[in-house]
Amino acid sequence: MSDALLALRGIGKSFLGVRVLDGVDLDVAPGEVHAVVGENGAGKSTLMKIVSGVYTPDEGTVEFAGARRAFHGPRDAQRAGIGIVHQEFNLLPERSVAENVYLGHEPLRRGLVDRKAMLGKTAALLASIGESALPPGARVGQLGVARQQVVEIVKALALDARLLIMDEPTAALADHEVEQLYALVRRLQRQGIGVLYVSHRLKEVFDLASRITVLKDGRKVTTLDSAATGPDELVRHMVGRELSSYYPDRGRPDELGPVRLTVRGGGNRKLRGVDLSLRPGEVVGVGGLQGSGRSALARALFGAAPFTTGEVTLDGAPVRLRSPRAAMRAGIAYITEDRKGEGIVAGQSVLDNALLASRAVLPARPSRGARAARVRDLLAAVDVRAAGEDQEIRFLSGGNQQKVMLARWLALGPKVLLFDEPTRGIDVGAKSAIHDLVRRLARDGAAVLMISSELPELLGMSDRVVVMREGRIAGELPAGATEEDVLALALGTEREPAR
Repeated sequence: MSDALLALRGIGKSFLGVRVLDGVDLDVAPGEVHAVVGENGAGKSTLMKIVSGVYTPDEGTVEFAGARRAFHGPRDAQRAGIGIVHQEFNLLPERSVAENVYLGHEPLRRGLVDRKAMLGKTAALLASIGESALPPGARVGQLGVARQQVVEIVKALALDARLLIMDEPTAALADHEVEQLYALVRRLQRQGIGVLYVSHRLKEVFDLASRITVLKDGRKVTTLDSAATGPDELVRHMVGRELSSYYPDRGRPDELGPVRLTVRGGGNRKLRGVDLSLRPGEVVGVGGLQGSGRSALARALFGAAPFTTGEVTLDGAPVRLRSPRAAMRAGIAYITEDRKGEGIVAGQSVLDNALLASRAVLPARPSRGARAARVRDLLAAVDVRAAGEDQEIRFLSGGNQQKVMLARWLALGPKVLLFDEPTRGIDVGAKSAIHDLVRRLARDGAAVLMISSELPELLGMSDRVVVMREGRIAGELPAGATEEDVLALALGTEREPAR
């Protein structure tokens, strides 16, 4: 397009002889939100790193603001007017908002940092995007995730960014914070700032982007007009099948076993009066806003932040889940929402990561060799795709890391599986594989509790949904409930659920 702010032509890139991008074309106009989607490994991250100056393309050209560019590093791209907001923030928590915004290019007066000017400039930038309520002097470590994201965006604007790359910007946001991000993106558009928006969440893509470019195996498949495209068509371009095939068939009432786990009057610092039951063969979804108690419930059941009041029974017998080790020995497994921080040991191999739970809980026998053989079978069963079992897990995609964690817990033969955001940051194809695994585990006799912030996933996967609000279970919804039903309970505006 002739009026493009950014124009990529024939972009190619290889690493160690492996072609990761091949002839990619893409344009972004001033004030346009242009989404880039595709499965993990499609080439999205590599393309964004080329635009932001981290990588130099092997072939093709980058034009920005009407001039051909050859960036030799991120600073070159920043000076040209390209900013990037990563999924994982790059902030100094002990410093103020203003100090983070102007880190490395502080305004000076007589050779010293002009703190007054820095605070004033930061306040002006915050006001320009409708965030004047955020104090420039506030310490970043005391801010919530949504406010920290605002700081990242303002950091880019302080460098006069004309193009902003947003990589999975809502991955750690609650639903109401996502709406705030939408409003912020639209304000940036009105200022003529172009946005390259990378996300696995199709709703956001359609809500914000005017055009959508699909990448697959390093090649551009197509660029679509979002107003003339639907989710099914988009998914078909991404993975070659319909969106409707993503959620496996639910369980049937006659497939359910007797109650496996019960909680009566469960409470701790974050939970109050929780009553819950789980049965083998069913997937019980947990919905609610961020901070409503969803993750606190899973952590209490796993003994990481135990119940201090109430009673928990497992297969009819009382149990005291005072620590994760006690929960594991009782047959409870927990796949955390914080995959990188709590789930994997990034510098260890795939096999060592998969053996972590077995080493912690199982007695000295069977031998390590026998355990490793069992885990290898499970890694194959859940279809982990890696260069080998000795490959460091940090080099795997998010979906494959999630499967390694699942194999880790399956080695213990768990009775109860607790999934907290099982598909966060995972592409749509890998999500479908995880969904199939979750349902298969339920059919094989596990009781499954699944927390999800994605309402389509929550409703598509669950046999029933409990909704948390302010540390309590606000209500329970049957299969077939709507997103409006979940939000009504989450927000305290209950109405009769759809049947």
